[in-house]
Amino acid sequence: MITINCKGKLIDFSTPRVLGILNITPDSFFDGGSYKNETDILTKVEKMLTEGATFIDVGAYSSRPGAKHISEEEELQRIIPIIKLLVNHFPDIIISVDTFRSNVAKEAIAAGAAIINDISGGKMDANMFETVAKLQVPYIIMHMLGTPQNMQKNPQYTDVTKEVISFFAEQIFKLHQLKVNDILIDVGFGFGKTIEHNYELLKNLALLKNLDAPILAGISRKSMLYKPLDLTPKTALNATTSANTIALLNGATILRVHDVKEAMEAIKIVGQLS
Repeated sequence: MITINCKGKLIDFSTPRVLGILNITPDSFFDGGSYKNETDILTKVEKMLTEGATFIDVGAYSSRPGAKHISEEEELQRIIPIIKLLVNHFPDIIISVDTFRSNVAKEAIAAGAAIINDISGGKMDANMFETVAKLQVPYIIMHMLGTPQNMQKNPQYTDVTKEVISFFAEQIFKLHQLKVNDILIDVGFGFGKTIEHNYELLKNLALLKNLDAPILAGISRKSMLYKPLDLTPKTALNATTSANTIALLNGATILRVHDVKEAMEAIKIVGQLS
């Protein structure tokens, strides 16, 4: 059984878990600008926790394709007060901080976050791995080709599954050398991948089990779902549930979602098969 240690609390993945998304950015692709004040934020987080989220993922840097780059100072100003607010209102909350900057990660952990979720998998900040090692917190490695600003220009792979697995094997080896053991992996659906690449990775997700790390699937309301169906992010909930179910059947142990209730239902239905 795989477990991770969050602030001294062991979280096991014998049953898949849900990571609820809280974007405090004005320009995220689905819920950008939705939470105008502390009341909105607390109401949203309370709903996600009540519906069954184990973790809440807080992000202040929009990573949608072509998103505007913001400074470290602006990211810190956005995210640290929110982490403190959530920890104050929900003392048992387990927060993951969605950042690729080691200093933001360090400040977020000091403010009460428990997990670092790095969309660049250590590629955009040379100090990130050493920071994770010093903090001794769980670390989510995501695969991304390029940066949010250019990742969807013309992503190309010889074999996307092999290249993503190779990336994880290399990064996990480096982290193990630094005595980091609580590692989670995320193939990065939509981050430097075509729709075809995304579905190939979804189909082959079970191959990542050989890496012996919890597999996170972040598919919620993404373009790989709404574009083939000629929908929008706002109308892609049913497609999200379908894709999450496939991910669970192929070995995903964490679903990163905007809609916690529906993700929990998918987990319970798939659980009936075991």
